[in-house]
Amino acid sequence: ELYEGFDEEYDCPILDEDRVIDELEDRMSEGGVIVDYHGCDFFPERWFHIVFVLRTENSCLYDRLESRGYTGKKLQDNIQCEIFQTLYEEALLSYKKEIVHQLPSNTPEDLERNLDQILQWIEQWMKDNN
Repeated sequence: ELYEGFDEEYDCPILDEDRVIDELEDRMSEGGVIVDYHGCDFFPERWFHIVFVLRTENSCLYDRLESRGYTGKKLQDNIQCEIFQTLYEEALLSYKKEIVHQLPSNTPEDLERNLDQILQWIEQWMKDNN
């Protein structure tokens, strides 16, 4: 129940960002949490040691979103968001530049490399901070 309504145009719930923050605050303060979301500007900077922004080539993204049933404005806006690097720019404005990293997300091989890279970062961070 972290929603404040439904967006008919985008055919999706409207997230209540304040409720999300309230719900996650205790968990985030404990540490060791990975947050997977397509935006970041409302999450407190203190929550994160690193931020990964997944990037996708437009042709891959179009096919991916179309296969999920995205059409019209929802499809167009998501493609434009990637073209203009909106989520990457949002992350750079929301967090220290040195903790924001882009990762390619076009193929299953990219997924494997990304997981390996993230696991390596976690292992190194644990060594450095424990």
